[in-house]
Amino acid sequence: MHRGAIWDAVEAAMPAAVEDLAELVAIPSVAFPGHPPEPLLRAAAHTGALLRRAGLPTVRELTAEGAPPLVFGEIPAPPGAPTVLLYAHYDVQTAGDLDRWRTDPFRPQIRDGRMYGRGTADNKSGVIAHATALAAHGGRPPCGVKVLIEGEEEYGGPSLAAFVEANRDLLAADAILLADAGNLRVGEPALTTSMRGAAGFTVWVCALREPLHSGEFGGAVPDAVTALVRMLATLHDDAGAVAVPGLPAGRWTGPPLAEDVLLQAAGLLDDVELVGTGPLADRLWAGPAIVITGLDVAPPPRAAALLRKEELTRERLAFAIRRVQVTL
Repeated sequence: MHRGAIWDAVEAAMPAAVEDLAELVAIPSVAFPGHPPEPLLRAAAHTGALLRRAGLPTVRELTAEGAPPLVFGEIPAPPGAPTVLLYAHYDVQTAGDLDRWRTDPFRPQIRDGRMYGRGTADNKSGVIAHATALAAHGGRPPCGVKVLIEGEEEYGGPSLAAFVEANRDLLAADAILLADAGNLRVGEPALTTSMRGAAGFTVWVCALREPLHSGEFGGAVPDAVTALVRMLATLHDDAGAVAVPGLPAGRWTGPPLAEDVLLQAAGLLDDVELVGTGPLADRLWAGPAIVITGLDVAPPPRAAALLRKEELTRERLAFAIRRVQVTL
């Protein structure tokens, strides 16, 4: 099939692809503990139906111990052609505080050309992208295709690694394409070939055996929360650049990133400036980043005039550390 025919097929398939995405997003497939398993089963079944409709002759659900079903599909490679493994996931993050949503997270809506709902981007659109691309080829791509769609990526469940190790032959491929990354401009595809990697840990600061009244002891007795904030402030310099000794700076060797592109994608408020120093691409794609993803202190409704002890001083940090992982 020549390029023009594929382009026409994709354009013709887009209305149905948007409907398919909305149907998949409407399934609250959250894999975290405490959420019902039935939506995950529905999402897996729906994903399998999409792949069958896209022309895959073989589609089946596979089981991994303690995990939602993995959906696997395959189109054998023509003689002499390579095989590509396509990956995505149908599970989503929890919706969080529903009062902070403008619309129901599992009733997707389209506004100004964008679909809003939990999982529209991460990663149910990836499922739809794979299925739509295969359908555009009429189920007969010029190479072999294997598709693996899992249901516990957001939860970070350990089952996938064990499954891959036990099914090397089933998943063997010449290249892997993961539809679980992003792009900065609408309508401009991006290809991610390496990641910085990630590491996380929890820091505890303990100062007192029991909370103390701040009016009586403040000024001389240390407060664990204040100490923790002061420690966290040392992770970055005054410009917002990572200030931890020993972390490699990293250098991006691809095209530069324009500041206006990043500002538009990030949606910064007025008068808010970017942080760090050096080229933007280095900061985003090659150098280390440190992000504080949670702070365990008393929220304002429960805050009191107390010097805190250890139970309110837990802090989680997410480190993006330069570590190349070739995926293609």
